[in-house]
Amino acid sequence: MNYHWNFGIFLEQVKSGDETYLDWLITGLGWTLAVSLTAWLLALCIGIAVGALRTTPSRLLALLATAWVELFRNIPLLVQMFLWFFVVPEFLPRDWSLWVKQDMPAKEFVTAALCLGFFTSARVAEQVRAGVGSLPRGQRDASLALGFTLPQTYRHVILPQALRIVIPPLTSEFMNVFKNSSVAFAIGVLELTFQARQMQEDSEQGIETYLAVTLLYFICAFAANRGMAWIEAKSRVPGLIARTG
Repeated sequence: MNYHWNFGIFLEQVKSGDETYLDWLITGLGWTLAVSLTAWLLALCIGIAVGALRTTPSRLLALLATAWVELFRNIPLLVQMFLWFFVVPEFLPRDWSLWVKQDMPAKEFVTAALCLGFFTSARVAEQVRAGVGSLPRGQRDASLALGFTLPQTYRHVILPQALRIVIPPLTSEFMNVFKNSSVAFAIGVLELTFQARQMQEDSEQGIETYLAVTLLYFICAFAANRGMAWIEAKSRVPGLIARTG
């Protein structure tokens, strides 16, 4: 293989300015973290609520929650990203549509974070639903018999236990958020994959570029894994669940 290796390329200046290629990757890493963490917080808030609603006695609420899950789970993420960025603004009222298309600050970032957050929330909701379903039904009945309202029962009895149970599967979802954030390059977010493509075209050192980006994605996912493992250890109640990792 006649390939000129050059791992010093990261410290060289780009052809179009005073930055180095390392600066490009650091910028991309920053946007990847921003999109991923924002999307994860959104996914947790929505996913916990939707997952809980799927287990409520109300048929209407359960149906609406199921519709949310099926909508965002069954459409590919890349297609959703294009829909939110190009299609949805066309169906908004005229003034809103113009604002979104012309004046909305950080349009690409907001769209990517919302889309990835909604997509992930469907997966979080399924994990929460499974966690709630694994608890004995007698706990809910006992709480209601003691005078708790249904929201109070979920808030103080059911969800605290269910969320502890689903931390291991949520760890995988958190790691997936970082990997799925790479799709945001398709709508112009300057995240790692976008910067990698730009660096490859500018430097013609594709192998070094993607080795570095692969390492950065691995570090992000590994940090997410260890962070969730720490949360699991700190929140564990002796006798409730066995240690999984």
